Amino acid sequence: MQTITALNFTSLISNSVEKFGNNNALGFFDEGYITYAEMGRQISAVQAFLSALGIIQGDKVIIYSQNMPNWGVVYFALQCSGIVVVPVLPDFSSVELENVVKHSESKAMFISESLRYKLEKTDTESLNTIIQIDNFQVLTPEKQNITFDKNAQSETAYIPEEDEMSILLYTSGTTGNSKGVMLSQKNVITNAIQSGEVQEIEEGFKFLSVLPLSHTYENTIGFILPILKGASVTYLRKPPTASILLPAMKSLRPDLMLTVPLIIEKVYKNSILPTIKKKAFTRILHSFKPTRKLVHKIAGKKLYETFGGNLKFFGIGGAKLDATVERFLRDGKFPYAIGYGLTETAPLIAGSNPSQTRYQAVGPKVVDCELIINDPNATTGEGEIWAKGPNVMLGYYKNEEETNKVLTKDGWFKTGDLGVFDKDGWLSHKGRLKNMIVGASGENIYPEEIESIINNFEYVVESLVVEKKGKLVAMVHFNREELEQKVKEMRTEIGDKMDELSQIVDEKIEELTLELKHQLNTQVSKFSKVQQFISHPTPFIKTATQKIKRYLYH
Repeated sequence: MQTITALNFTSLISNSVEKFGNNNALGFFDEGYITYAEMGRQISAVQAFLSALGIIQGDKVIIYSQNMPNWGVVYFALQCSGIVVVPVLPDFSSVELENVVKHSESKAMFISESLRYKLEKTDTESLNTIIQIDNFQVLTPEKQNITFDKNAQSETAYIPEEDEMSILLYTSGTTGNSKGVMLSQKNVITNAIQSGEVQEIEEGFKFLSVLPLSHTYENTIGFILPILKGASVTYLRKPPTASILLPAMKSLRPDLMLTVPLIIEKVYKNSILPTIKKKAFTRILHSFKPTRKLVHKIAGKKLYETFGGNLKFFGIGGAKLDATVERFLRDGKFPYAIGYGLTETAPLIAGSNPSQTRYQAVGPKVVDCELIINDPNATTGEGEIWAKGPNVMLGYYKNEEETNKVLTKDGWFKTGDLGVFDKDGWLSHKGRLKNMIVGASGENIYPEEIESIINNFEYVVESLVVEKKGKLVAMVHFNREELEQKVKEMRTEIGDKMDELSQIVDEKIEELTLELKHQLNTQVSKFSKVQQFISHPTPFIKTATQKIKRYLYH
C-alpha cells in the first residue's frame, strides 16, 4: 500500500504538491487546469481567507455546489485547517438544505452561483457567513468588507486526532430521512489508498468527473485518490447529458471515470440496442445466443471508441448493474468494473478491476478490511454483509440510537445489504435487507432481481416492485415519448390530434402491460410472480446515485 507520512490531509496535500508540482491537478473541460503547485497555493490562500472570516478550527462549513476545481480547493483548505466540511448534494431541495444547516450547526456555507436561488426559500439565519464558491465573493452583508486575497498565505498546518470527525455527510438515502455520517480524515484517506490497490493509478492519468463531489463515491475514488496519485481531474460545466458528455470524452480521452448503473443502462437501451435492432441482419444475429456475442463485441468496440478509446477503468457503483447490460459489456470487452460500498464505509469495501470482473459479482474485499456474512442462510449462504476496518465511520451525528443499531461494540458495521461469498471470497450483492420481501411460505424475494427483468422489456424505462396486502405489485414507468413517436410514424393521419394520440398510447401501454406480465411470470419462480401491474406515468424520485427512493412508494 502507498504510504504518506500520516493519514491526514495536511500530509497528503504537502506530499502531492511536492511530488507532482508541475502536473495538471483540477480543471474544467476545454478551459485549462491548475497545477498541483497552484492548487497548493490556492488552498493556502483559502485557509487565510477562512481565518480572516473568523471561521476557526472545529467549526462546520457547508459546501453546496456543482463540481468545479474550487470545490476541491475549498474542501482541502477546510480539512487542512481543522474545520469540519459538510458536503451537501446539489440536488438537495431548499427544505433538505435547511435541515442540514440546522442539524449540523454549521457556521458558514460555500455555495455555487447556480444554486443561489435555493437560498430564497432557505432559513440561513444561523449561518454567520455565506460565500460564493465560484469567485469567493462574500454574500453576507456584514462581512462584505472582507475580500479574498489570492496571494495570501496561511501558516496553518492542522494535524487532526486519528478518530476526530472531519467530514459530515448527509445521505439522501432510499429509506427515509437523511442521517449525518461522521467520517475522519483517516477514514477517507485510508479508503482512497484501499481503492488504489483495486485499480492501479499512474501519475498523469486523466479522470473525468460526472458524479457529485458531495457523494462519498466520487469524493474518495474520483477526487482524493487521483490527487493522492498525481493524476488530473476534469469537470464539466453542464450536466453530463449525451450531447455534452460524448464530445468531451472523445476530446479528453479519459483513463478513468466513475458512473452509476443508470448511465450505462441508458446508453445501452437508448443507443446500442436500437442500433442493433435497426437492421434485419444484426437483429437476427442478436436474437441467437451463439451470434449475439459477436454483435456485442462489435458494438462494444464502437462504444469504447465513442468514449475516447483510452479508458482503462469504467467504474460502476451505487446500485446493482442490470444483468443484460453487464452481459453486453463483458461480450464487448468493455473495461468496466464493479464496486460496492456505503457512505458509512467511506465508501468502498469490495470491488474488482476490469481484468478481473465476474458476471453479476462485485469482487473481493478491499485490503485492510474485514467482511463477513452475518447469520448466513444454511442453504444459500446469503445473509447481511458486515464490515470492519479503518474506513468504517465514527457514527451518526447526534444520533446515538441509530449508531448503536448499526455499529456493534467490537466495531462491526451492519450494512443492511444482503450478500453471499463464492468459494474464492468474491462478494455478490443481493439487495437491501429492508427491501427483501418474505413470501407466504418464508421464501426470500428480492425485488431488485424482478425489476431487472422488467426493465429489459421493450419501452420500459424503470420499475419498482413492492408488496401490498400480501401481493407483489410492479409499478412500471413506460417510455411514453417513444411510444407516441412510434404511433405518429405508423399513423401519419393523427398529426396534432393529441387526445386521439394519448388514447392510442394508453391502449398500447395496456397491451404492453399484459404482455409484460405474461413474459415476466414465465421467467421467475412461483413465489416471485407479480400479481398486479400499475403504469407509473412519471419517473421515480431518485438519490444522487440514481437509486429510487423506495420509501416514497410503499
